[in-house]
Amino acid sequence: QVQLVESGGGLVQAGGSLRLSCAASGRMFSSYAMGWFRQPPGKEREFVAAINWSGASTNYADSVKERVTISRDNVKNTGYLQMNSLKPEDTAIYYCGADRYYGGSTNVRHYNYWGQGTQVTVSS
Repeated sequence: QVQLVESGGGLVQAGGSLRLSCAASGRMFSSYAMGWFRQPPGKEREFVAAINWSGASTNYADSVKERVTISRDNVKNTGYLQMNSLKPEDTAIYYCGADRYYGGSTNVRHYNYWGQGTQVTVSS
């Protein structure tokens, strides 16, 4: 069983930065790929970034590439999403997910566990 808790969201001005964290329970976190998804107001949950179990492979949505860096610390059982040059369109609830079988998928249905989400609001 894996439990995930996001933190680090908040209100920032356009061009600012945030670092989101995803704290995972259990010693088996290192066996899971991790993904970050976001859900803007009135929209479906969308892919942001993913990282495989070792951290050697990453994947980013085109909308955030070069502004976002996903990473993980398997000793601390924590994943991270560093976001720079934030834009108002980045405003959303950000969720982290754990994926046991797909290696870091862009599909929300491939994730076995989800956190409760953390709000990111970017003012213009």
